[in-house]
Amino acid sequence: MARHDATAAWARVAALASHAAWLWKVRLNEAPPRSCCTWVQILEAIADAAPGPGPPAGGVASVTSARSVVRGPAIICDDDYTAGRVLQAIVPRVLRIGVAKEIKTDEYRVALTPAGARELVLKGHEVLVETTAGDGSSWSDADYERAGAQIVSVDDAWSKAELLLKVKEPITSEYPRLREGLVLFTYLHIAADEPLTRALADSGITAVAYETVETDDRRLPLLAPMSEIAGRLAPQAGAYFLEKPLGGRGLLLGGVPGVAPGRVLILGGGIVGYNAAIIALGLGAQVTILERSIDRMRHLDEILSGRVSLVMSSTLQIESSITEADLVIGAVLIPGARAPKLVTRAMLSEMKPAAVIVDVAIDQGGSFETSRATTHSDPVYVVDGITHYCVANMPGGVPITSTKALTNATLPYVEAIADHGLARAVACDRALARGVNTLDGKITYEAVAEAHDLEFTPLEDVLPLTPA
Repeated sequence: MARHDATAAWARVAALASHAAWLWKVRLNEAPPRSCCTWVQILEAIADAAPGPGPPAGGVASVTSARSVVRGPAIICDDDYTAGRVLQAIVPRVLRIGVAKEIKTDEYRVALTPAGARELVLKGHEVLVETTAGDGSSWSDADYERAGAQIVSVDDAWSKAELLLKVKEPITSEYPRLREGLVLFTYLHIAADEPLTRALADSGITAVAYETVETDDRRLPLLAPMSEIAGRLAPQAGAYFLEKPLGGRGLLLGGVPGVAPGRVLILGGGIVGYNAAIIALGLGAQVTILERSIDRMRHLDEILSGRVSLVMSSTLQIESSITEADLVIGAVLIPGARAPKLVTRAMLSEMKPAAVIVDVAIDQGGSFETSRATTHSDPVYVVDGITHYCVANMPGGVPITSTKALTNATLPYVEAIADHGLARAVACDRALARGVNTLDGKITYEAVAEAHDLEFTPLEDVLPLTPA
């Protein structure tokens, strides 16, 4: 063990001080980052290593007084323990966080609200927002500037950021911007997208998927808000396209006195299914949910006050129930993996003519054999007389609500990565660790590797997962 070079250390200290004056606002009684001992011990180490030069003028205040607060041995540093690492231990590191403008068709959300940007700026980080990124969600560049963010070009947002926030997965034109050293935090859904999976792996980028951040009790905290929104939109969309001028059956889901309401069949009783049921019930429809978990059905029966029919799902039951439905909503999810194909093309011939399918699972490949992704501009198509609504970014149609809900959920994870670095953040939070899909050219999420018959590398083989 050898102490770091004093002169070089203080030279680096001075250089960083001139770059970011806030680094010197050190409070000796403030709790240090998880990674290190106390502020005083670190200051002692610097004092011991540099008894002569001392801190530069205007630098860290009174190493001597710091030494008088706590008595004890100074920490010893390895040869590679540079001044930069000493400073990172003393104060949180400044991270450049980019916010990219979404360019996928009909995507109006943005990954961070001005309020979220303000929180990150107050923590000392630099927030680089691509110009007009917030326009679709009704936030102007000026709104972000007032929050302390910098407005930058698309090139700067991608090239200068160390952590890049997006809403949707990169599209083909963005592939050249993927690079090693960048952490991308966004919805990816790459189990249904082999070209993107290969592009991410080939680039060496670290890709963290919102939708696979999963807690030990199997909750999906970053997917949940968009699932809630998509679930609530599904009956609205279905009801709209049931109207005759739009190619539907000409049926009002809620009916009227003397006329029976329409029938809504929901495949899956998770967050999407539950929220779809709430809105369908509010419209006055008769609602049936097919679900495979008895415990989940008991829970739904309780929270929905027995107002829906809850039936064990099976292939035979789907074949039977689909014949009676006016609207079928696909709400099945296997975290990070392709959605199962529950409804075959042959089943469509047994449905009511001009019935409507809404496939919320289309991001993961869809739960109907005949599903293919559509857009808000061109949301439906017809197969065998059945209208298919398969918009791949349903929450993008209500971007103000969606962006606020997304930032509410993602900001704590963004702060963790920014404050501690990805390695320590995932070591301290297994849920976030499950979000890492690619790292250092390797696929670290098993369901993605299986979907494309590619090699899987456990994350712990690439990144230490034991907190320091």
